[in-house]
Amino acid sequence: MHHGLTTTVSKSILDEIVARKRREVSVIREVVPLAVLEAELASAPPVRDFFAAVASGPPIRLIAEFKRWSPSAGEIRPGATAAEVVKAYEAAGAAALSVLTDHAGFGGSLADLEGARAAVSLPVLRKEFVIDSYQVVEARVHGADAVLLIAECLDDCHLRSLYRLILDLGMTPLVELHDEANLARVLDLGATLVGINNRNLATMTTDIGHVLRLRERVPPDVVLVAESGIRSRAEVERLEAAGIGGMLVGESLLVQPDPGAAAAALLA
Repeated sequence: MHHGLTTTVSKSILDEIVARKRREVSVIREVVPLAVLEAELASAPPVRDFFAAVASGPPIRLIAEFKRWSPSAGEIRPGATAAEVVKAYEAAGAAALSVLTDHAGFGGSLADLEGARAAVSLPVLRKEFVIDSYQVVEARVHGADAVLLIAECLDDCHLRSLYRLILDLGMTPLVELHDEANLARVLDLGATLVGINNRNLATMTTDIGHVLRLRERVPPDVVLVAESGIRSRAEVERLEAAGIGGMLVGESLLVQPDPGAAAAALLA
């Protein structure tokens, strides 16, 4: 009973976000038609190799995230600019960056993505609820090197077509799942960079044991990225010992007085 309830609640949060994204994309498509956007691809900055940056361990590689708000914590770092934060991440030894571009839930924007990428030489992931090919083209036009796809938000047909488009545009797809039931779908896709989200959307609690449990079901040639709930060097060592190739960390760095020093401490 409880499990069914959990799934329903987490599903409803994602369903609401997906419905909102569909509305947002239909509006922006009217303002800037896809053909106009595609014409801008030629002048996009060259792609940086996100996959190579994250897959180059051991030791575990850090994808350090910039976001302005979170639904659980509210405004995280008032007045921060993406550029200053990501420069500190780069100096601390981060392998890659993640920038949240969703505005309604996280206060982000494509301007944050551009600002972050211009400030450093690291490859950058567009962290977004991607449900439409328009958002993938938009990501590349604004300088993204990788795009997040969330298995829970997409049926097989959309997951496949978006995955293909990300590759066709020279970028890296990072395919994320929380629910173990989606693991087979993601592996069937041929995904080589897979994110395991440790946050239970129903309870909003995180458990890094989640990625450790799923590790055994993932082929060794797939690079696994642990997402959410990573706060201490001891946890990082547990992930590393389990052969997890990357970790995506944002909030636990951004709430510290010095996010760069916090990132360095995780990497030790």
